[in-house]
Amino acid sequence: MSSTNSPEAVKKLLENMQSDLRALSLECKKKFPPVKEAAESGIIKVKTIAARNTEILAALKENSSEVVQPFLMGCGTKEPKITQLCLAAIQRLMSHEVVSETAAGNIINMLWQLMENSLEELKLLQTVLVLLTTNTVVHDEALSKAIVLCFRLHFTKDNITNNTAAATVRQVVTVVFERMVAEDEQHRDIIEQPALVQANSNRRSVSTLKPCAKDAYMLFQDLCQLVNADAPYWLVGMTEMTRTFGLELLESVLNDFPQVFLQHQEFSFLLKERVCPLVIKLFSPNIKFRQGSNTSSSPAPVEKPYFPICMRLLRVVSVLIKQFYSLLVTECEIFLSLLVKFLDADKPQWLRAVAVESIHRLCVQPQLLRSFCQSYDMKQHSTKVFRDIVNALGSFIQSLFLVPPTGNPATANQAGNNNAGGTVSAPANPGMLGIGGGVTLLPAFEYRGTWIPILTITVQGSAKATYLEMLDKVEPPTIPEGYAMSVAFHCLLDLVRGITSMIEGELGETETECQPTSEAASSTTQSSEQQELQSTADEMDKEIVNKAVWEEMVNACWCGLLAALSLLLDASTDEAATENILKAELTMAALCGRLGLVTSRDAFITAICKGSLPPHYALTVLNTTTAATLSNKSYSIQGQSVMMISPSSESHQQVVAVGQPLAVQPQGTVMLTSKNIQCMRTLLNLAHCHGAVLGTSWQLVLATLQHLVWILGLKPSSGGALKPGRAVEGPSTVLTTAVMTDLPVISNILSRLFESSQYLDDVSLHHLINALCSLSLEAMDMAYGNNKVCQHPNSRMREWGAEALTSLIKAGLTFNHDPPLSQNQRLQLLLLNPLKEMSSINHPDIRLKQLECVLQILQSQGDSLGPGWPLVLGVMGAIRNDQGESLIRTAFQCLQLVVTDFLPTMPCSCLQIVVDVAGSFGLHNQELNISLTSIGLLWNISDYFFQRGEIIEKELNKEEAAQQKQAEEKGVVLNRPFHPAPPFDCLWLCLYAKLGELCVDPRPAVRKSAGQTLFSTIGAHGTLLQHSTWHTVIWKVLFHLLDRVRESSTTADKEKIESGGGNILIHHSRDTAEKQWAETWVLTLAGVARIFNTRRYLLQPLGDFSRAWDVLLDHIQSAALSKNNEVSLAALKSFQEILQIVSPVRDSDKPETPPAVNVPVSVLLGSISGPGLSRPFVRTDSIGERLGRYSSSEPPIVTDELEDLNLWWAAWNTWYRIGSESTKPPITFDKLTFIPSQPFLTALIQIFPALYQHIKTGFSMDDLQKLGVILHSAVSVPISSDASPFILPSYTEAVLTSLQEAVLTALDVLQKAICIGSENMQIMYPAIFDQLLAFVEFSCKPPQYGQLETKHIANAKYNQIQLFAPAEWVALNYVPFAERSLEVVVDLYQKTACHKAVVNEKVLQNIIKTLRFPLSLKYSCPSESTWKLAVSSLLKVLSIGLPVARQHASSGKFDSMWPELANTFEDFLFTKSIPPDNLSIQEFQRNECIDVEVVQLISTEILPYANFIPKEFVGQIMTMLNKGSIHSQSSSFTEAEIDIRLREEFSKMCFETLLQFSFSNKVTTPQEGYISRMALSVLLKRSQDVLHRYIEDERLSGKCPLPRQQVTEIIFVLKAVSTLIDSLKKTQPENVDENTWAQVIALYPTLVECITCSSSEVCSALKEALVPFKDFMQPPASKVQNGES
Repeated sequence: MSSTNSPEAVKKLLENMQSDLRALSLECKKKFPPVKEAAESGIIKVKTIAARNTEILAALKENSSEVVQPFLMGCGTKEPKITQLCLAAIQRLMSHEVVSETAAGNIINMLWQLMENSLEELKLLQTVLVLLTTNTVVHDEALSKAIVLCFRLHFTKDNITNNTAAATVRQVVTVVFERMVAEDEQHRDIIEQPALVQANSNRRSVSTLKPCAKDAYMLFQDLCQLVNADAPYWLVGMTEMTRTFGLELLESVLNDFPQVFLQHQEFSFLLKERVCPLVIKLFSPNIKFRQGSNTSSSPAPVEKPYFPICMRLLRVVSVLIKQFYSLLVTECEIFLSLLVKFLDADKPQWLRAVAVESIHRLCVQPQLLRSFCQSYDMKQHSTKVFRDIVNALGSFIQSLFLVPPTGNPATANQAGNNNAGGTVSAPANPGMLGIGGGVTLLPAFEYRGTWIPILTITVQGSAKATYLEMLDKVEPPTIPEGYAMSVAFHCLLDLVRGITSMIEGELGETETECQPTSEAASSTTQSSEQQELQSTADEMDKEIVNKAVWEEMVNACWCGLLAALSLLLDASTDEAATENILKAELTMAALCGRLGLVTSRDAFITAICKGSLPPHYALTVLNTTTAATLSNKSYSIQGQSVMMISPSSESHQQVVAVGQPLAVQPQGTVMLTSKNIQCMRTLLNLAHCHGAVLGTSWQLVLATLQHLVWILGLKPSSGGALKPGRAVEGPSTVLTTAVMTDLPVISNILSRLFESSQYLDDVSLHHLINALCSLSLEAMDMAYGNNKVCQHPNSRMREWGAEALTSLIKAGLTFNHDPPLSQNQRLQLLLLNPLKEMSSINHPDIRLKQLECVLQILQSQGDSLGPGWPLVLGVMGAIRNDQGESLIRTAFQCLQLVVTDFLPTMPCSCLQIVVDVAGSFGLHNQELNISLTSIGLLWNISDYFFQRGEIIEKELNKEEAAQQKQAEEKGVVLNRPFHPAPPFDCLWLCLYAKLGELCVDPRPAVRKSAGQTLFSTIGAHGTLLQHSTWHTVIWKVLFHLLDRVRESSTTADKEKIESGGGNILIHHSRDTAEKQWAETWVLTLAGVARIFNTRRYLLQPLGDFSRAWDVLLDHIQSAALSKNNEVSLAALKSFQEILQIVSPVRDSDKPETPPAVNVPVSVLLGSISGPGLSRPFVRTDSIGERLGRYSSSEPPIVTDELEDLNLWWAAWNTWYRIGSESTKPPITFDKLTFIPSQPFLTALIQIFPALYQHIKTGFSMDDLQKLGVILHSAVSVPISSDASPFILPSYTEAVLTSLQEAVLTALDVLQKAICIGSENMQIMYPAIFDQLLAFVEFSCKPPQYGQLETKHIANAKYNQIQLFAPAEWVALNYVPFAERSLEVVVDLYQKTACHKAVVNEKVLQNIIKTLRFPLSLKYSCPSESTWKLAVSSLLKVLSIGLPVARQHASSGKFDSMWPELANTFEDFLFTKSIPPDNLSIQEFQRNECIDVEVVQLISTEILPYANFIPKEFVGQIMTMLNKGSIHSQSSSFTEAEIDIRLREEFSKMCFETLLQFSFSNKVTTPQEGYISRMALSVLLKRSQDVLHRYIEDERLSGKCPLPRQQVTEIIFVLKAVSTLIDSLKKTQPENVDENTWAQVIALYPTLVECITCSSSEVCSALKEALVPFKDFMQPPASKVQNGES
């Protein structure tokens, strides 16, 4: 400020002040006297200050409020002239900084008044500006007032004032923040600032801020308030405000003073809490708006996006992201997602343009993109922002092609029409005239008729936006066509350029950092090497982190980039644009290559390759790569034929060459355009500069180049270079001059391509050679693919190539190298590798040469191959199935030679390869004999392993240790098959696994042979395995095999195989694939079961034996349930085998007596095991020791009993599942329904007794129920009628089938076990009774098997003619079985009648209930023997059961039995069934005897104990005896038979019994008397009824005689009455009560009525009945007396 402080300046100031005051006093002399006076005193004041002080300015400042006073008063006059003068004077004071705080406050108040009066507005602004910029005295309210003043002026009617005020506001805002920055600077020197952001960053208090900072804070906070349309806190007095202006101010502050927000947490808080929410809120109309949908979508109209605000918001967002990304990670995520959304096709065109510009601003800041990637894409649950941005750009570009922009419809249509016409001229558009006079093509993209020009918009690498800068526009501008596309295009290019240069830079740094250390390390000693490593460790970490970021960035963006770039490349019509696109693809490919991202690298390379070839050129290499499928699917252009140029994407391209495609049968020609050639140059460029990172994509590159060279017709010349020019065979090649100039350059580069390969490292070189080999193979394909082409010079070249290659290899191997080949491993492998590479060529002649070469090498160098063995074996193993028989034979010959002669000379690590190769020949299906022989070879190999086991094991262990060490050094895990097992065991496991594969070969003979070999080798050599390896054998080999066999068997074809090829006839049991697989299944299952059985002592100690047991049981179960009788029966046999494990040593291991072993065991061990081995080779626990162990008396194996029990229970569960599944009837039946066979069911049931012995301790009721269900279902299964003659006895013989025998045996075993078992087992008795009784019911009701219709055996036809008819199902004859069951029941009941369980569970009642059925059927039973046996059984059971029932009478346990018994008697004695007509009299009498026996039982066992029996029951018995005594004849007899067939004996017996109990003289209890009374009254009532009915019928019948039986009945009743009265008289009077007499006398009138009857027999009987009544005739009086007495 020296200028204002110099003495001259001060002097000048004083003069000016005085002259100002004088002028003021002059002006005011007339009108404003007070002002004049003030001015004059002011002059004096100034003079005084000048005279008294040395520091004049300071003194002026102190007194400034007085000095300024006159001027303020002058302004108060509101007189324009005066006001102007005063303001000028005040400004002068300010510029010399002689205004104090108070004075400044007064000045501002005065300015405010002027503003309110709209005076001198521009001058006011000027004054404010001077006041605030020259010094910092204005703070707080004064400052806010000044700012408000400017704002108010901004909203006046005057345009000039408005604009000036706006500029002033901008400047003032800047000043406020600049002050704050200056304040920070000062304080930074004084004191170190505290940490930037404290823990609680959302404090609102501003108290800690320094003055300037506080002003800035308040100002910024109010700007946010105003933009949000809220009232300001600090800027009091605002009247209006616009959002656009507010947003501009916010943006300028954020842009110009980022450090303020980054350093002060109060400000960063404002950013987070105020600015970001505000921005998001203001964006909302843009998010919701969809073009063309605002009417329908919702009733409330959606607010339309407003260009000025939207554009300013995007500017703010750009600044926020650029400057404050680190503070606002989450918010930025939202902003970026919004940006991506704004690109959607349904947003307005201008919005998309502005959004693309904003994104462009981000794309030129690679470091920012990198931090996006780190903060979002690499976090687990975050949106993949970076990827979304790239993808959005891609789909944006795509959408522009799909929907022509609305910007300029005319041009869009025009473009379309022209293209459709197919002309190659530019659309006639005025802006497209070239500068050179003629029509030049405007650079553009053109795709499917959509034509989009390319505009030059920015310099590369900078994002200069057009629409983001249109701050003066209110209406959205119209966007020129192609603008958005061009920006998006530049975005992509800048993105690629930025990312690649950044990552490559960083990569370069890390590489230079790492190199010196590694060199140093290699040269220095061990110890310093370690230090070096230590120091590089943290660098390594950093590098790992960086690498992760780079990879993520590339992975996130490559798909989107590639899709967009390929589309643009397709559409580009401009050479420069094409060049840029290709450059981008090239740099991306190189970058991916350097980072080792193969997929993305190949994808970019594929894109370039596709660009070089004509559209839809068929090149397989390109179509098979993953990249092609990933990216180009959605963007490919359809419908272009190769013959002509379609007017789609090629319409603006100049055709520069026409040539023949390189194919097996060349058809037509293809055309190359200048763009193709451009791509080709890029491809060459890629191969030259980035060869080292191409790796496997060399194949793509070389294949494409090869095709291009062919189409362009370049030919090899003498020096190996390529030159243009095509021989006679390519007449169709046409090259234009345009391409002729390019060709020499291209061919030159091509020729030099392979020279530059000398700079590649080994790995890259290997890739290059690989690619060349596979190319030559492809070329050979073409050469041999077609006879016409065979005369082609090229095809001959291919053949020479093979010849040259093999002779080179042989020469190389025989050459006498300086260190012999066997030591120089690398060289040997390089020589043999090309030989192996030939394996991928499919041509027989070439392969034959290759194999002949191998044979010759084996014969000459077989012994010294060493490390080359894997390659040589690889060649044999590479022979595939579809290559002719002669090839396979030759290769097999080589293999046989190896197995017979060279096994001992090759390194042991190759033995596994030999096993693999031998196995692969087994799988060849060209020649069965080769397969079978190769299985033989595997057996020989296993013998070789066995004999030289010790040496092999030693060598393998050594090698394993070396590999392990190497692996540890590299820090990788050693990976080999069956890893944890020792290497020698792994060799065996590989052998087993190979045989296992052969066991599921499609050919039955191979399966059988392999299966036998597998189980034999495991049997013979299994003892060599480490104990732990058995685990792998069981799980990985045996169970895996069982799984596959089961799978194949269940899915095998059921079609019949007609003959086995040639004239071999196939037995009918093997005539379908299914049956052949069944055989394999049987063999495999049996083999595994045998191993489990014989090697159980080895398997049991393994940890998961029980799991293995479960799996084995599962296999047995699924086999047993397979719908194949052979398999299911065999499964049960295996089940029996593993269950009958008495001792785990089978006969093969165990001689009868130990001395019988002639091998001296010690010698055997000694000869094989060397002294220095880690373990003796034949285990000491092998044969010798085991013989000792088992010949002694101790049990062979003592395992945990609990575990054993679990195994048995597992077996029981399996048995149960097999049983329940196999016997469950199917739901529907047809001809093919599978029903299990009798032998299967018999075997199944026979397993149970053995199994039961092991589980009986825990066998519960539940298990018994399960068993019962299975037994019941098994017996119910019918048999097919063609099998029945072998299984069923003839119907007349009562014999049980073996299945029925087995069922009864099973129950018998159970019953015996229960008998000697504990108390709680005996509760099972009732269940056994239930089971048996269910079988008893079969006698009359054969069981149903589901819905199946079974024929009764007698009518099943099994005559021979019916042999091939579909089997009918025959139900068995269940009678013998039911009757045997009944006998068992009776026996069992006799033993157990008194058992508590039997009493409690009402067994007796159930027996009676069951017998009631056959008894009630009687003559209707299927077999007569049934009911007779039932009666005798009933009598036996009752004779035992009734005493027990009486004993428990009081407990009520038998209450429900009595009614059942009564009903049974009733049903039997009065049966509803009619005796057969042919029943002889003797038979009838015999049957009557049985009835009589029953009545006798009643009279001896029941009625004497009436007082222990329920009354109702006795009543029922009485009623029954009554019925028997009177009405006992059957109603169907003819007259003649009637006298016989009336069961007279039976009636008599009934009657006698009745009477006997009516008048027993010994009335011991009232109970008994009650019975007899009851019996009498019943009898009398019955008589009364019969007589009444007879009288009625007689009266009605008139002259007709009544039916014979009714007459007989009445006679019988009359006889009975006379007998009754007789016996009544005989008994002692006290036994007959009066009631009885009354009933007898009541009969008299009825009898008298009968006198009129016509039948003489009735009359004579009536006479006898009436006679005894005379005794009742007595005078009445005495009767009364009698009665009284």
